[in-house]
This record gives sequence, C-alpha cells and structure tokens, in this order.
Amino acid sequence: MVLDLLVIGLIITLYPLPIMAFVLVVSAPGGLWKGLAFILAWLGCLVAVIAVVLLLTGGQPPPPRSPPSTAGLAVRLAIGIGLVAYAEHRRRRRPAAGAAPDAGGAGSGSADEPRALSRMDEVSAWSAAGIAVLLQPWGMVGAAAATVLEANLSDSATYLALFGFCILASSTLLAMELFMVFAPERAALALTGMRSWLSAHKDPAIVLACLVCGLWLVGRSLYDLTR
Repeated sequence: MVLDLLVIGLIITLYPLPIMAFVLVVSAPGGLWKGLAFILAWLGCLVAVIAVVLLLTGGQPPPPRSPPSTAGLAVRLAIGIGLVAYAEHRRRRRPAAGAAPDAGGAGSGSADEPRALSRMDEVSAWSAAGIAVLLQPWGMVGAAAATVLEANLSDSATYLALFGFCILASSTLLAMELFMVFAPERAALALTGMRSWLSAHKDPAIVLACLVCGLWLVGRSLYDLTR
C-alpha cells in the first residue's frame, strides 16, 4: 500500500493542470489567500475520500481473495486501463509537429491566456476552492481510494502513510504557496516562467503522467490478482 500511495501521490502532485490553475490563482490580486483556499479545498478532497473509505472498511483491510479485496483490485485495474486509454487518446489529439498553432495546441492556449488571467483576477477565495475541487485528478484519487482499502488503522505506520500521501499529493502547491510568502518577487518571476513552460508542454506532461500511473496500476493490480 505504501509504495502505491507514494507513486500515485507523486504523479498527482506533478499533474500539470492543477499547477497551472494554482499559478493563475496565486498570481491574482489577493493571491496568497486565494492560494490558501485552493490548497485547503485540495487537501479537503483527499482527506474526505480517505475518510469515506476508512469508514466503509472500519479501518481494517478486507481478507485477501475476499469479494471486497478483489473488487478493490478490479477498480484499480479499471482505472489503470482508463488512464492508459486516456493517455493514448490525448496523444492522438496532439497537433503534428509544424501544425498551425491555432489547431488546438499550445498556441491556442496562449491566445486564451490573457482572458483566463482577466477572469482569474476576479476569482474569489470560494471560487478558487471550487477550482481546486474541479481540477482534482479524480481518476488518480480514485485509485488512491481503492489502495486505501488495504489500510490497517491498528498499525501506527498506516497513519503516517496516509498523512504522507496527502502531503505528497499537495507538495507542489504547498511549495509554491510558501515561495510566494517568503520571496514574493522571486516567486512571481519563477511562476511566470513556469506558467509559460507548462502552457507549451502541458499535453505531453499529461500524457506521460496518465500513462505512467495507468501502467503502474495495471501492473500492480494484475500481479495482486494473479498471485
């Protein structure tokens, strides 16, 4: 369980879409408070999902080969296959090299960016929290939830693993927020560069993240189902 949560949490924290949204939120007027609302909503989703799973299991993992255990592995397998399929679908949608920028690639996103920034200037802290909920990579969070079925709350290490997952999955957002708090001018320049880089590379980054997570889930689930 711990290794699976580590891999899933690492991929979640590097997933580009929430990072791009957070950069826009924290760069807006009053961005520190809006960024805090974003992070709290993000963490709240993770904690809520884990809490629901633990309530359903009573904090005790189902016996191996039992219907709940098999169902959890089947869910992880299905999510993994879905992520791989989505990665391939996203890869096929990418414009060919040399295609016109307005064909749906990074150029189109750049053209829309001033309007996105204008709208983000008017976003409230509540809206920032809503954006965090909407942009949560729910497929990966669902895979983490299926993994938490194996959690045993009678073992103190489980609490550390669950806490570590929530912090790891939020670490990029937390790092950017702290950077803005302690070095706002340097952070503004760095985040502007990050936003530009992500605008140009978000599609391959999404494909890679979904593919790696999907293959990991498929491999681990098939291994656990057949051993």
